[in-house]
Amino acid sequence: MEKLNTAILSRRDDLIRLTQDLIRIPTLNPPGQQYREICEYIEARLAPRGFACELIRAKGAPGDSETYPRWNILARRNGARPGEAVHFNSHHDVVEIGHGWTRDPLGAEYDAGEGRIYGRGACDMKGGLAASIIAAEAFIETYPDHAGRVEISATADEETGGYGGVAHLAERGDFADVDHVIIPEPLHKDRICLGHRGVWWAEIETHGRIAHGSMPFLGDSAIRHMGAVLEEMEQTLWPLLAGKRTEMPVIPEEARSSTLNINSIHGGEPDQGPDYTGLPAPCVPDRCRITIDRRFLIEEDLAEVKREITALMERVRARRPNFRYEIRDLFEVIPSMTDRDAPVVRTTAAAIERVLGKQAGYVVSPGTYDQKHIDRIGKLKNCIAYGPGVLELAHQPDEWIGVDDMLDSARVMGLVLADLLAEVSDARL
Repeated sequence: MEKLNTAILSRRDDLIRLTQDLIRIPTLNPPGQQYREICEYIEARLAPRGFACELIRAKGAPGDSETYPRWNILARRNGARPGEAVHFNSHHDVVEIGHGWTRDPLGAEYDAGEGRIYGRGACDMKGGLAASIIAAEAFIETYPDHAGRVEISATADEETGGYGGVAHLAERGDFADVDHVIIPEPLHKDRICLGHRGVWWAEIETHGRIAHGSMPFLGDSAIRHMGAVLEEMEQTLWPLLAGKRTEMPVIPEEARSSTLNINSIHGGEPDQGPDYTGLPAPCVPDRCRITIDRRFLIEEDLAEVKREITALMERVRARRPNFRYEIRDLFEVIPSMTDRDAPVVRTTAAAIERVLGKQAGYVVSPGTYDQKHIDRIGKLKNCIAYGPGVLELAHQPDEWIGVDDMLDSARVMGLVLADLLAEVSDARL
């Protein structure tokens, strides 16, 4: 244990440089930039350390194109004798930069006084990827005769569903002979994330009839119809959802209720390009569309979640002449939660207690992440999210990751490897 701990702590400067290098590769998604570049960077690092690296394109997956191919890397290193396989999976894509930054979002600035590295993806989740690489390298150096296999993957498109990343690997069968999976998402270094809530995305469209704007009585405004839908949501749906509570340990506390977000609303004439200087045409809008993001609990049934929306639309239709609508499914994920007695949970909890001197907390993520594909497609339940970073910083301006947090998480991940694969007495305190 002490030798491994020293090996990880001695890599502090290397960890900082590695994290900075990863942040400076702008893997923005959408559209999916420079995926191959980051995979090749990781291959160049891991291959000389004995990892067999495979670059995998998810050809034909949602988002994949010749302009923006969906590249992933899967690196495997076998031990000296048979044993279990431990897989660290991180997504390499990051969300758009957004506004409000006071630091260079792609500069990966290291503030030594604060002990923080700033940049888009620092927290979510290139810091976790870097920590897992450091943990694996230090473990292999400390226990070169270890059993089993260590795997590291960096995968595409988690921010947009993961179908060009972990889902593709799972469909190939790449988790079929894996025993334990740790996803270093930013859920705090002293907490184990067991799973996530469910999600249903859908489009709701109201229909009207186009007419001249000076004679709106000859038309039928789809936007006014949508306004009635939104009012019905305010009056009945949001109060209903607020009253639903889960026994899942979801964080933050507000996410222990069901939630609904309206992602977007579009109605009437399309926006013209920035070079258009004319006025809009005077028309009654005949279409209005919203996109909804419904997060639901493990106690809820997806079919009932959908029926709630249909019932709401039917209540509006009963009150409004000529009201017509469509509901289109876009995306759905069933809630997932690993049992607290699962081997990877028990081993990680014991490592947290030994490294940090405190008992592990158990949480569930408010949003989905790639555990859904490992669970549903890969058929592997022994999976958790554990990694450095503060969840609330994800997707925010001035996103950062703490170097000490990364080191502590790397020490925990390294000890998990030692407990599962080293089979030597000094792996434990």
